Amino acid sequence: MAIPSSRAPRIGVPYRTKKEEVTGLTDKLENYLVAVRQAGAEAVPVSLQLSAGRLRELADTLDGIVLSGSPADVDPAHFRSTREPECAEPDADRERTDFALLAHALAEQKPVLAICYGIQSLNVHLGGTLVQHIPAAIGGEIEHDCEDDAPEPLHSVRIEPGTHLARLAGSTEAIVNSSHHQSVKEPGRGLRIAARTPDGVIESVEWTRDSNWVVGVQWHPERMARTDAFAQSLFRGLAGAAAARKALART
Repeated sequence: MAIPSSRAPRIGVPYRTKKEEVTGLTDKLENYLVAVRQAGAEAVPVSLQLSAGRLRELADTLDGIVLSGSPADVDPAHFRSTREPECAEPDADRERTDFALLAHALAEQKPVLAICYGIQSLNVHLGGTLVQHIPAAIGGEIEHDCEDDAPEPLHSVRIEPGTHLARLAGSTEAIVNSSHHQSVKEPGRGLRIAARTPDGVIESVEWTRDSNWVVGVQWHPERMARTDAFAQSLFRGLAGAAAARKALART
């Protein structure tokens, strides 16, 4: 069911990196914005250059969050680890922005869809840890990453019955795209594992401590949202939860 435009929830989407924001490279960010709009919500790009006060002011106007992917990696110092050689450089402005948005969303029970880098940011924010390089830690049974401009590999995920994800997928198995070299290792506080690949990589987590809609996925539904029903259901689920939160705030 379409959400009337006058009541469309506002969904914040942080820029993927400060460099992309400064240089105007927004083609990949646009995939997220289009997917949010397609789900019936208003997409609000969130600058990584806002002061803490301005970011709080903006967060107050949002009804939900999409944490986008990123070519950066979360600084392992946040989960008490040393940086492995395969890690990409961290983006301190992206980390600061994600963590502030997450703190706000969890405190105010605003829904979150965390994608690729976003699921890793969510997990670290809640005290979890990351696999810093899947090929070194797990091996090569499934291709999880791809070279720049190469077609993304597809693989299956096994979804835990009874999860939000299973309801959105309408199944306990799905085929998803893949472009990542890191993943959740130990889930953070309040998170449960919602899906894995057959080789054991954690592909989804979701929030359990209250009724808030918080789902993290390691794949890229924004790149499939024009044609894939499961990808569309993830964004519609977020938009629906954000619309409900917006309506609750008005009462």
